Amino acid sequence: MSSKRLETVKLTARFRLDGEVDESLFETYRSIVNELLGYAHSKGITSFKRLKSEKYHELRQKYPKLPSHFVYTACQMTCSIYKSFRKLKRKGKVKKDKPLLKKYVIMLDDHLFKLDLENWIVRISTLNGRLKFKLLHGKYHEKFKDWKVGQAWLVKRTDGIYLNVVFSKEVEIIEPRDFVGVDLNENNVTLSSPDGFVQIVTHEREIRTGYFVKRRKIQKKLKTGRRRKELLEKYGRRERNRLNDIYHKLVNKIVELSEKYGGIALEDLSNIRDSVRYSAELNGRLHRWSFLKLQSIIEYKARLKGIEVVFVNPNHTSSLCPICGRRLSPNGHRVLKCKKCGFKGDLDVIGSWNIRLKALKMWGVSVPPESPSMNPETGKLSATFASKVMKVTESQNGMG
Repeated sequence: MSSKRLETVKLTARFRLDGEVDESLFETYRSIVNELLGYAHSKGITSFKRLKSEKYHELRQKYPKLPSHFVYTACQMTCSIYKSFRKLKRKGKVKKDKPLLKKYVIMLDDHLFKLDLENWIVRISTLNGRLKFKLLHGKYHEKFKDWKVGQAWLVKRTDGIYLNVVFSKEVEIIEPRDFVGVDLNENNVTLSSPDGFVQIVTHEREIRTGYFVKRRKIQKKLKTGRRRKELLEKYGRRERNRLNDIYHKLVNKIVELSEKYGGIALEDLSNIRDSVRYSAELNGRLHRWSFLKLQSIIEYKARLKGIEVVFVNPNHTSSLCPICGRRLSPNGHRVLKCKKCGFKGDLDVIGSWNIRLKALKMWGVSVPPESPSMNPETGKLSATFASKVMKVTESQNGMG
Protein backbone atom coordinates (compact mmCIF):
# COMPACT_ATOMS: atom_id res chain seq x y z
CA MET A 1 0.00 0.00 0.00
CA SER A 2 1.44 3.34 -1.03
CA SER A 3 2.12 5.87 1.69
CA LYS A 4 0.72 9.38 1.64
CA ARG A 5 1.63 12.65 3.29
CA LEU A 6 0.07 16.09 3.55
CA GLU A 7 1.85 19.07 2.04
CA THR A 8 0.89 22.75 1.86
CA VAL A 9 0.70 24.39 -1.56
CA LYS A 10 0.75 28.20 -1.71
CA LEU A 11 -0.39 30.36 -4.61
CA THR A 12 -0.72 34.10 -5.05
CA ALA A 13 -3.82 35.34 -6.86
CA ARG A 14 -4.23 38.88 -8.13
CA PHE A 15 -7.53 40.76 -8.03
CA ARG A 16 -8.21 44.19 -9.45
CA LEU A 17 -10.30 46.40 -7.17
CA ASP A 18 -13.34 48.20 -8.48
CA GLY A 19 -12.56 51.56 -6.85
CA GLU A 20 -9.72 53.77 -5.67
CA VAL A 21 -7.71 53.77 -2.45
CA ASP A 22 -6.57 57.20 -1.22
CA GLU A 23 -3.01 57.76 -2.48
CA SER A 24 -2.07 59.27 0.90
CA LEU A 25 -2.26 55.76 2.43
CA PHE A 26 0.35 54.50 -0.06
CA GLU A 27 2.54 57.56 0.49
CA THR A 28 2.35 57.23 4.27
CA TYR A 29 3.17 53.52 4.18
CA ARG A 30 6.08 54.05 1.80
CA SER A 31 7.46 56.80 4.06
CA ILE A 32 7.27 54.47 7.08
CA VAL A 33 9.04 51.62 5.25
CA ASN A 34 11.78 53.94 3.97
CA GLU A 35 12.29 55.37 7.46
CA LEU A 36 12.57 51.83 8.81
CA LEU A 37 14.94 50.84 6.00
CA GLY A 38 17.21 53.77 6.83
CA TYR A 39 17.19 52.82 10.51
CA ALA A 40 17.72 49.09 9.85
CA HIS A 41 20.59 49.87 7.48
CA SER A 42 22.30 52.21 9.95
CA LYS A 43 22.08 49.61 12.74
CA GLY A 44 22.48 46.48 10.62
CA ILE A 45 19.12 45.13 11.85
CA THR A 46 17.63 42.12 10.05
CA SER A 47 15.50 40.86 12.97
CA PHE A 48 11.80 41.72 12.81
CA LYS A 49 11.50 41.35 16.58
CA ARG A 50 14.30 43.86 17.26
CA LEU A 51 13.12 46.36 14.63
CA LYS A 52 9.57 46.28 15.96
CA SER A 53 10.80 46.64 19.55
CA GLU A 54 12.88 49.72 18.75
CA LYS A 55 10.62 51.57 16.28
CA TYR A 56 6.99 50.45 16.68
CA HIS A 57 5.91 52.80 19.50
CA GLU A 58 7.72 55.77 17.99
CA LEU A 59 5.94 55.30 14.66
CA ARG A 60 2.56 54.76 16.36
CA GLN A 61 2.92 58.18 18.01
CA LYS A 62 4.08 59.76 14.75
CA TYR A 63 1.08 58.36 12.78
CA PRO A 64 -1.76 58.19 15.34
CA LYS A 65 -4.55 57.95 12.70
CA LEU A 66 -2.97 54.98 10.99
CA PRO A 67 -4.29 51.53 12.08
CA SER A 68 -1.57 49.94 14.21
CA HIS A 69 -1.08 46.85 12.07
CA PHE A 70 0.20 48.97 9.17
CA VAL A 71 3.26 49.72 11.30
CA TYR A 72 3.50 46.03 12.23
CA THR A 73 3.50 44.87 8.57
CA ALA A 74 5.83 47.71 7.60
CA CYS A 75 8.40 46.24 10.02
CA GLN A 76 7.93 42.82 8.40
CA MET A 77 8.27 44.23 4.90
CA THR A 78 11.35 46.26 5.87
CA CYS A 79 13.18 43.20 7.19
CA SER A 80 12.38 41.26 4.02
CA ILE A 81 13.62 44.08 1.75
CA TYR A 82 16.75 44.69 3.81
CA LYS A 83 17.72 41.00 3.94
CA SER A 84 17.33 40.78 0.18
CA PHE A 85 19.38 43.96 -0.29
CA ARG A 86 22.23 42.64 1.87
CA LYS A 87 22.28 39.35 -0.03
CA LEU A 88 22.43 41.10 -3.41
CA LYS A 89 25.03 43.54 -2.12
CA ARG A 90 27.30 40.68 -1.06
CA LYS A 91 27.02 39.22 -4.56
CA GLY A 92 27.80 42.61 -6.12
CA LYS A 93 24.42 42.82 -7.86
CA VAL A 94 23.39 46.23 -6.46
CA LYS A 95 25.39 49.46 -6.70
CA LYS A 96 23.33 51.73 -4.42
CA ASP A 97 24.49 52.25 -0.84
CA LYS A 98 21.17 51.61 0.91
CA PRO A 99 17.77 50.13 0.03
CA LEU A 100 14.82 52.32 -0.90
CA LEU A 101 11.17 51.45 -1.59
CA LYS A 102 9.93 53.36 -4.64
CA LYS A 103 6.75 51.49 -5.50
CA TYR A 104 3.33 51.95 -3.96
CA VAL A 105 3.00 48.59 -2.17
CA ILE A 106 1.36 47.84 1.21
CA MET A 107 1.62 44.54 3.06
CA LEU A 108 -1.66 43.51 4.70
CA ASP A 109 -2.24 40.94 7.44
CA ASP A 110 -5.57 39.47 8.58
CA HIS A 111 -6.22 42.52 10.79
CA LEU A 112 -6.11 44.87 7.81
CA PHE A 113 -8.31 43.13 5.25
CA LYS A 114 -11.23 40.71 5.13
CA LEU A 115 -11.89 38.68 1.99
CA ASP A 116 -15.38 37.46 1.02
CA LEU A 117 -15.12 35.27 -2.08
CA GLU A 118 -18.77 34.25 -1.93
CA ASN A 119 -19.81 37.83 -2.69
CA TRP A 120 -16.47 38.84 -4.32
CA ILE A 121 -15.78 41.77 -2.02
CA VAL A 122 -12.92 42.81 0.24
CA ARG A 123 -12.90 45.16 3.23
CA ILE A 124 -9.64 47.04 3.73
CA SER A 125 -8.56 49.27 6.63
CA THR A 126 -7.55 52.77 5.52
CA LEU A 127 -6.93 56.22 7.02
CA ASN A 128 -10.69 56.79 6.60
CA GLY A 129 -11.82 53.60 8.31
CA ARG A 130 -12.59 50.21 6.79
CA LEU A 131 -13.76 50.49 3.18
CA LYS A 132 -15.48 47.90 0.98
CA PHE A 133 -14.36 47.15 -2.58
CA LYS A 134 -15.70 44.85 -5.26
CA LEU A 135 -13.21 42.29 -6.60
CA LEU A 136 -13.00 42.03 -10.39
CA HIS A 137 -12.50 38.31 -10.95
CA GLY A 138 -12.54 35.53 -13.52
CA LYS A 139 -12.92 31.74 -13.70
CA TYR A 140 -9.34 31.29 -12.47
CA HIS A 141 -10.26 32.80 -9.07
CA GLU A 142 -13.17 30.41 -8.46
CA LYS A 143 -10.89 27.60 -7.27
CA PHE A 144 -9.68 29.66 -4.29
CA LYS A 145 -13.06 29.65 -2.56
CA ASP A 146 -12.09 26.65 -0.41
CA TRP A 147 -8.45 27.71 0.12
CA LYS A 148 -7.05 29.31 3.27
CA VAL A 149 -6.34 33.06 3.06
CA GLY A 150 -2.91 34.33 4.14
CA GLN A 151 -1.15 37.66 3.74
CA ALA A 152 -1.89 40.10 0.96
CA TRP A 153 -0.32 43.06 -0.79
CA LEU A 154 -2.16 46.16 -1.93
CA VAL A 155 -0.50 47.49 -5.08
CA LYS A 156 -1.09 50.78 -6.89
CA ARG A 157 -0.30 50.66 -10.61
CA THR A 158 -0.93 53.04 -13.48
CA ASP A 159 -3.95 50.96 -14.56
CA GLY A 160 -5.57 50.63 -11.13
CA ILE A 161 -5.38 49.17 -7.62
CA TYR A 162 -4.65 45.46 -7.21
CA LEU A 163 -4.87 43.05 -4.29
CA ASN A 164 -2.38 40.16 -4.40
CA VAL A 165 -3.53 37.48 -1.96
CA VAL A 166 -1.56 34.42 -0.80
CA PHE A 167 -3.78 31.32 -0.62
CA SER A 168 -2.76 27.95 0.80
CA LYS A 169 -4.21 24.47 0.60
CA GLU A 170 -3.23 21.09 2.04
CA VAL A 171 -2.89 18.36 -0.58
CA GLU A 172 -2.17 14.64 -0.36
CA ILE A 173 1.10 13.60 -1.97
CA ILE A 174 1.23 9.92 -2.90
CA GLU A 175 4.52 8.04 -2.93
CA PRO A 176 5.64 7.92 -6.59
CA ARG A 177 5.80 4.68 -8.55
CA ASP A 178 8.40 6.21 -10.88
CA PHE A 179 9.61 9.60 -12.10
CA VAL A 180 9.47 11.64 -15.27
CA GLY A 181 12.80 13.37 -15.82
CA VAL A 182 12.32 16.91 -17.14
CA ASP A 183 15.15 18.63 -19.01
CA LEU A 184 14.35 22.34 -19.51
CA ASN A 185 15.85 24.19 -22.47
CA GLU A 186 15.35 27.57 -24.10
CA ASN A 187 13.30 26.20 -26.99
CA ASN A 188 12.01 22.84 -25.79
CA VAL A 189 11.41 20.56 -22.84
CA THR A 190 12.44 16.90 -23.05
CA LEU A 191 10.79 14.26 -20.87
CA SER A 192 12.12 10.82 -19.95
CA SER A 193 9.82 8.12 -18.56
CA PRO A 194 9.62 4.31 -18.48
CA ASP A 195 7.51 4.55 -21.66
CA GLY A 196 9.98 6.59 -23.70
CA PHE A 197 11.05 10.12 -24.46
CA VAL A 198 8.84 13.07 -25.37
CA GLN A 199 10.04 16.46 -26.56
CA ILE A 200 7.73 19.49 -26.34
CA VAL A 201 8.74 22.43 -28.56
CA THR A 202 8.05 25.92 -27.13
CA HIS A 203 9.99 28.38 -29.37
CA GLU A 204 10.61 30.49 -26.26
CA ARG A 205 14.03 31.64 -27.49
CA GLU A 206 12.59 33.09 -30.73
CA ILE A 207 9.84 34.89 -28.81
CA ARG A 208 12.24 36.42 -26.28
CA THR A 209 14.75 37.38 -28.96
CA GLY A 210 12.01 39.01 -31.08
CA TYR A 211 10.81 41.18 -28.24
CA PHE A 212 14.37 41.98 -27.17
CA VAL A 213 15.16 43.28 -30.68
CA LYS A 214 11.91 45.26 -30.75
CA ARG A 215 12.72 46.94 -27.41
CA ARG A 216 16.24 47.76 -28.58
CA LYS A 217 14.84 49.52 -31.67
CA ILE A 218 12.49 51.56 -29.47
CA GLN A 219 15.35 52.50 -27.12
CA LYS A 220 17.52 53.66 -30.03
CA LYS A 221 14.73 55.61 -31.71
CA LEU A 222 13.27 57.20 -28.57
CA LYS A 223 15.92 58.21 -26.03
CA THR A 224 13.55 59.59 -23.38
CA GLY A 225 9.93 60.54 -22.84
CA ARG A 226 6.56 59.15 -21.95
CA ARG A 227 6.01 57.49 -25.35
CA ARG A 228 9.23 55.49 -24.95
CA LYS A 229 8.17 54.25 -21.52
CA GLU A 230 4.65 53.32 -22.76
CA LEU A 231 5.99 51.35 -25.73
CA LEU A 232 8.54 49.45 -23.62
CA GLU A 233 5.86 48.57 -21.06
CA LYS A 234 3.45 47.55 -23.83
CA TYR A 235 5.80 45.08 -25.47
CA GLY A 236 7.15 43.86 -22.14
CA ARG A 237 3.56 43.07 -21.14
CA ARG A 238 2.86 41.28 -24.44
CA GLU A 239 5.99 39.18 -24.05
CA ARG A 240 5.03 38.16 -20.50
CA ASN A 241 1.48 37.28 -21.59
CA ARG A 242 2.65 35.12 -24.48
CA LEU A 243 5.20 33.27 -22.36
CA ASN A 244 2.76 32.77 -19.47
CA ASP A 245 0.30 31.26 -21.94
CA ILE A 246 3.00 28.88 -23.22
CA TYR A 247 4.23 27.99 -19.71
CA HIS A 248 0.80 27.00 -18.41
CA LYS A 249 -0.06 24.91 -21.49
CA LEU A 250 3.36 23.27 -21.34
CA VAL A 251 3.07 22.46 -17.62
CA ASN A 252 -0.45 21.06 -18.06
CA LYS A 253 0.98 18.61 -20.60
CA ILE A 254 3.94 17.67 -18.35
CA VAL A 255 1.64 17.04 -15.37
CA GLU A 256 -0.77 15.04 -17.54
CA LEU A 257 2.07 12.79 -18.75
CA SER A 258 3.40 12.39 -15.18
CA GLU A 259 0.18 11.44 -13.37
CA LYS A 260 0.52 7.70 -14.06
CA TYR A 261 3.98 7.63 -12.40
CA GLY A 262 3.33 10.01 -9.49
CA GLY A 263 6.73 11.76 -9.66
CA ILE A 264 8.51 14.56 -11.54
CA ALA A 265 12.27 15.15 -11.39
CA LEU A 266 13.76 18.59 -12.10
CA GLU A 267 17.28 19.97 -11.96
CA ASP A 268 18.11 22.31 -9.08
CA LEU A 269 18.92 25.40 -11.16
CA SER A 270 18.69 27.96 -8.34
CA ASN A 271 22.36 29.01 -8.67
CA ILE A 272 22.87 28.54 -12.39
CA ARG A 273 22.96 32.26 -13.20
CA ASP A 274 25.89 32.77 -10.82
CA SER A 275 27.96 30.30 -12.84
CA VAL A 276 26.98 31.42 -16.36
CA ARG A 277 30.15 32.52 -18.16
CA TYR A 278 29.54 32.38 -21.89
CA SER A 279 29.52 34.99 -24.66
CA ALA A 280 27.71 38.29 -24.02
CA GLU A 281 24.88 37.21 -26.35
CA LEU A 282 24.41 33.79 -24.75
CA ASN A 283 24.71 35.25 -21.25
CA GLY A 284 21.96 37.73 -22.12
CA ARG A 285 19.69 35.00 -23.46
CA LEU A 286 20.17 32.77 -20.42
CA HIS A 287 19.55 35.65 -18.02
CA ARG A 288 16.28 36.44 -19.83
CA TRP A 289 15.13 32.81 -19.69
CA SER A 290 12.59 32.35 -16.86
CA PHE A 291 13.41 28.74 -16.02
CA LEU A 292 12.85 29.25 -12.28
CA LYS A 293 9.35 30.57 -12.94
CA LEU A 294 8.63 27.58 -15.18
CA GLN A 295 9.90 25.22 -12.47
CA SER A 296 7.71 26.88 -9.84
CA ILE A 297 4.62 26.43 -12.06
CA ILE A 298 5.50 22.75 -12.61
CA GLU A 299 6.00 22.30 -8.86
CA TYR A 300 2.69 23.76 -7.69
CA LYS A 301 0.55 22.28 -10.49
CA ALA A 302 2.06 18.84 -9.94
CA ARG A 303 1.56 18.94 -6.18
CA LEU A 304 -2.06 20.01 -6.61
CA LYS A 305 -2.48 16.68 -8.43
CA GLY A 306 -0.71 14.79 -5.64
CA ILE A 307 2.47 14.31 -7.71
CA GLU A 308 5.83 14.25 -5.91
CA VAL A 309 8.40 16.79 -7.20
CA VAL A 310 12.11 16.32 -6.50
CA PHE A 311 15.11 18.44 -7.45
CA VAL A 312 18.38 16.74 -8.38
CA ASN A 313 21.96 17.98 -8.67
CA PRO A 314 22.38 19.31 -12.25
CA ASN A 315 26.08 18.43 -12.47
CA HIS A 316 26.95 16.25 -15.50
CA THR A 317 23.35 15.41 -16.43
CA SER A 318 24.12 16.06 -20.10
CA SER A 319 27.72 14.85 -20.18
CA LEU A 320 27.74 11.36 -18.59
CA CYS A 321 26.61 8.12 -20.20
CA PRO A 322 23.32 6.89 -18.65
CA ILE A 323 24.35 3.28 -19.38
CA CYS A 324 27.87 3.05 -17.92
CA GLY A 325 28.44 6.46 -16.30
CA ARG A 326 31.53 7.41 -18.37
CA ARG A 327 32.02 10.88 -19.85
CA LEU A 328 30.47 11.29 -23.31
CA SER A 329 32.21 12.73 -26.38
CA PRO A 330 30.74 14.87 -29.21
CA ASN A 331 29.62 12.83 -32.21
CA GLY A 332 28.01 15.34 -34.54
CA HIS A 333 25.38 18.05 -34.07
CA ARG A 334 23.82 17.65 -30.61
CA VAL A 335 24.72 13.93 -30.53
CA LEU A 336 27.06 12.48 -27.88
CA LYS A 337 28.77 9.08 -27.87
CA CYS A 338 30.26 6.89 -25.15
CA LYS A 339 33.63 5.49 -26.23
CA LYS A 340 33.38 2.65 -23.69
CA CYS A 341 29.96 1.11 -24.29
CA GLY A 342 29.16 2.63 -27.71
CA PHE A 343 25.97 4.39 -26.55
CA LYS A 344 24.90 7.38 -28.67
CA GLY A 345 22.21 9.87 -27.81
CA ASP A 346 20.80 13.36 -28.28
CA LEU A 347 21.98 15.96 -25.73
CA ASP A 348 18.48 16.78 -24.41
CA VAL A 349 17.39 13.13 -24.31
CA ILE A 350 20.49 12.21 -22.30
CA GLY A 351 19.83 15.13 -19.93
CA SER A 352 16.25 14.06 -19.19
CA TRP A 353 17.33 10.40 -18.88
CA ASN A 354 20.03 11.18 -16.29
CA ILE A 355 17.68 13.48 -14.35
CA ARG A 356 15.21 10.60 -14.01
CA LEU A 357 17.96 8.16 -12.99
CA LYS A 358 19.23 10.60 -10.32
CA ALA A 359 15.70 10.97 -8.92
CA LEU A 360 15.25 7.20 -8.72
CA LYS A 361 18.56 6.84 -6.89
CA MET A 362 17.60 9.66 -4.49
CA TRP A 363 14.41 7.72 -3.79
CA GLY A 364 16.44 4.63 -2.93
CA VAL A 365 15.59 2.70 -6.10
CA SER A 366 18.34 0.54 -7.58
CA VAL A 367 18.84 1.51 -11.22
CA PRO A 368 21.03 -1.03 -13.04
CA PRO A 369 22.45 0.15 -16.39
CA GLU A 370 20.79 -2.80 -18.16
CA SER A 371 17.31 -1.80 -16.94
CA PRO A 372 15.02 -2.89 -19.86
CA SER A 373 12.91 0.25 -19.67
CA MET A 374 15.96 2.40 -20.39
CA ASN A 375 18.00 0.08 -22.65
CA PRO A 376 18.29 1.55 -26.16
CA GLU A 377 19.13 -1.89 -27.61
CA THR A 378 15.62 -3.22 -26.93
CA GLY A 379 14.21 -1.10 -29.72
CA LYS A 380 11.57 0.24 -27.32
CA LEU A 381 13.11 3.69 -27.29
CA SER A 382 15.03 5.91 -29.66
CA ALA A 383 17.87 7.38 -27.62
CA THR A 384 19.13 9.49 -30.51
CA PHE A 385 15.93 11.52 -30.79
CA ALA A 386 12.77 11.87 -28.77
CA SER A 387 10.27 9.20 -29.77
CA LYS A 388 7.47 11.76 -29.76
CA VAL A 389 7.60 15.48 -30.49
CA MET A 390 4.84 17.91 -29.52
CA LYS A 391 4.47 21.65 -29.97
CA VAL A 392 2.91 24.07 -27.53
CA THR A 393 0.47 26.23 -29.49
CA GLU A 394 -0.36 29.73 -28.32
CA SER A 395 -3.74 31.37 -28.07
CA GLN A 396 -2.06 34.62 -29.13
CA ASN A 397 -0.29 34.81 -32.50
CA GLY A 398 2.40 37.25 -33.57
CA MET A 399 4.01 40.04 -31.62
CA GLY A 400 1.46 42.69 -32.62
